[in-house]
Amino acid sequence: MSAPDCAPIKRDLVFTQEVRGHGFTYHSTWGLFSPRQLDEGSLLLLNHFPVEPSQLSLDLGCGYGVLGLSIAQQCPEGRVHLVDRDFVAVDYARRNAELNGLSNAEAYLSNGFSAVPGDLRFNNVVSNLPAKVGKEMLSIMVTDAWHHLEPGGRLCVVTIAGLREWCKRNFRDIFGNYKKLKQGKTYAVSMAVKE
Repeated sequence: MSAPDCAPIKRDLVFTQEVRGHGFTYHSTWGLFSPRQLDEGSLLLLNHFPVEPSQLSLDLGCGYGVLGLSIAQQCPEGRVHLVDRDFVAVDYARRNAELNGLSNAEAYLSNGFSAVPGDLRFNNVVSNLPAKVGKEMLSIMVTDAWHHLEPGGRLCVVTIAGLREWCKRNFRDIFGNYKKLKQGKTYAVSMAVKE
């Protein structure tokens, strides 16, 4: 019996998708979140979170770059940092930034904010928060976001709908405010502002 050939499924998954009126080409691979198409939650956030052209933003847990690259395209005079703890995700985010001509996007390895320069203050921190990391890590991420935002800066996250109440409580505890931007069938987009 010969060994099975899995070479075809090791090839990059390549797809194009329009986000906010702009077409993107993405390369992805098995093992990354939503590798064959943009997930419903990320699209919900992107469609309900406007950004300004010169803002500095951070995509926390960037995967292959869905949120950060769209924001980089909307902020041609700004800069976007894309961070993830998975080196494969960072590699794909970096390659997708180059492929889509987004020289204002920089992807690097970081466990939460661990490798984000301490002196940087962002206008926006966005994330498709994964429920599976645990509430302790989620609390660390939200608190660190507060420390890395400019006054008036915004934290905007998309979560499964079941985490909306957690976001509401924790955003109010840490930021002193909470706003639900959009509620979908299975996802919720939540925002807090550093006052």
